Parts: sequence; structure tokens; C-alpha cells
Amino acid sequence: MADIARLAGVSTATVSRALNGSSLVNAETRQRIVDLARSLNYSINVGAQNLRLGQSRTIAVVVPYEGRQRQAISDPFFLSLLGSLADALTDQGYDMLLTRIDADQLEDAARYCDNGRASGVILIGQWHHHDQLNRLAARQLPIVVWGAQLPRQLYCTVGGDNIQGGMAATEVMLREGRRRICFLGDRDLPEVAHRYEGYLEAHRRAGVQPDPRLSLPASFLAEGGRDAVSRLLDLHQGFDGIFACSDLIAMAAIGALRAHQLSVPQDVSVVGYDDVALAQNFQPPLTTIRQSIEEGGRLLVDALLELIRKGAAAPRVLPAVLVERGSTGPDRIHATP
Repeated sequence: MADIARLAGVSTATVSRALNGSSLVNAETRQRIVDLARSLNYSINVGAQNLRLGQSRTIAVVVPYEGRQRQAISDPFFLSLLGSLADALTDQGYDMLLTRIDADQLEDAARYCDNGRASGVILIGQWHHHDQLNRLAARQLPIVVWGAQLPRQLYCTVGGDNIQGGMAATEVMLREGRRRICFLGDRDLPEVAHRYEGYLEAHRRAGVQPDPRLSLPASFLAEGGRDAVSRLLDLHQGFDGIFACSDLIAMAAIGALRAHQLSVPQDVSVVGYDDVALAQNFQPPLTTIRQSIEEGGRLLVDALLELIRKGAAAPRVLPAVLVERGSTGPDRIHATP
């Protein structure tokens, strides 16, 4: 910019105004500066400009990953939510910057606002670092998180009613007479912990004591469901129901049951979570808890723009709706305890 100013015989402030189309610079001078900039292959650093002006029409959508077992961005839940976010941002006139960070370093999400590339951040999942997210909110970073509401939470969340979802998923199997219902999911994650709370509450209301040996950790990967079912069978833990904390885990679990000559729902009822597009076309069609992912994307964007404009936004909670399909049924267990 200093070189252009020297060649044009004007100040750097005039160059800046001219390159930004300011009417304070007369048309002839503005055109001369633009021509010089073009001849020197000069372009405005949009990120730096946005940082200086405090404005951008881009939102960073951050999908964390765990280093030990990276959940692919092609996961059906991620794809559905990203599509919903893209539509909602486009409707509001914003671009989407999609990126990934290590789930152990959630504070790295701040860099997209700090360097001026984005006006705010939408982060998919709290993972294990609620404390890091609170620190981001404390420093006034515009961030909205897909996740569960937690005690002493400083940041805004949008997410499903996971406790109610866990109750509904478990109750449908208890009503059909299932009494040894497995829980598959990583209970260290806030959303999964709430689903487990609902699982326990459904048992309590039904007067049934759940067997803690039937609660197994399972990652949000296909092998998470397969490995959990294999462990249960190897340990000879009789069970007649499975509540899986994602549809992908549930479908993988059904595959593992079939490999061991167990049928669904005759031998084991299975309920998933999310109601991704594949769930209704799976065999058998999957009973699941529907979170309105399309509505979730819109609410995430609305909350973030409210936070950017007003400095505060209230959390949003989506209802959890049970969708009954063929993976649950009235048949009792036939497997050997």
C-alpha cells in the first residue's frame, strides 16, 4: 500500500479509501490507484480488513475430532447437520468456513475470529472440555455449541432434550416386555450422559433394576457398535434390548447381532438416536429418537447471529421424538441368558 501511495503521489489513507471504493476520493484518483494496484498484483487482505472493521460475512463451523479415533465428517449425523447449517447461513447471507480441530484443543476454535476470517463460531459437540468452552465464552468469543445444557455454563448451546430422548428410547422396549436392555455410548460426553440419565429414569419408573454390566462404552463409529455387542456376547451377558446413542452405532450393532445368528426384533429390540436418512431404509427399519436436524441448524445460526448483534443469546432445546419402526417389536427374548 505504501508503494502504491508513493507511485500515485497520495497518502496510504487515500489508497485505502480508494481500494475500498470510498466516495471521499475523486473518481480520477480512485481509478489511478486501482490501476496501479492491479499492475502490482495487489489485493486487499480481507481477513485483516474484517478484523479491523469488526465485521465479516463468514461463520466458522468447527467439527472437532478425537485423535485416537477420528469420527469421519461423512458420519450421517454430521452430514445432515452441515447441510442444514449451510442452508441456514445462505438464507442469512453468510458463507460457511468448514474446519476441524482436535477435541482436546477446543480453544483453537477462537483463531478463526481472532484472525478476522469469521464473525463467529458454531462448534459441533462439547466433547470432554466444557471448561475450555467456558473460557472462550468468558473472553466474549461469539460461539454457539451443539450440545447439552450443563451446570455453570457460560456459552450458548442448541441441542436436543437428551434426557427425554433417553427415557423414550428405553420406555418403548420396557413396554414390550424387555428387561435386560443394554446402553451403548460414551458416557463421558455430556449429551450421552444425559441419554444415560434418561435410560436410568425409565427403568426407575418401570420398577426395573438395570444391570450395570449392560452399559458399555461405544464410540460414534461403526466399530463401536460391533465391538460392544461382541463383548456382551463373549461375556455371556443375556440381553433382550439395545439402546444405542446414535443410529450408526445401532445399525452396526444389528449387523453384529446378525453375525451371531440373533434376529431383530425377535431376539433383541434395538433403538437408535438421531433419525438420520438411512434409518427408515435400513433392514429392519430402525426405531430411533428423532432430533430435528434441519431445525437445529437454523436455531444454531439464529442463536449465533443474535449473540453477534446483541451480545447474548438464550439456549435452545429441541424436543426428542420417538419414531417407532421395525427394529422394536413385541417378541420376547429367545437368546440364552
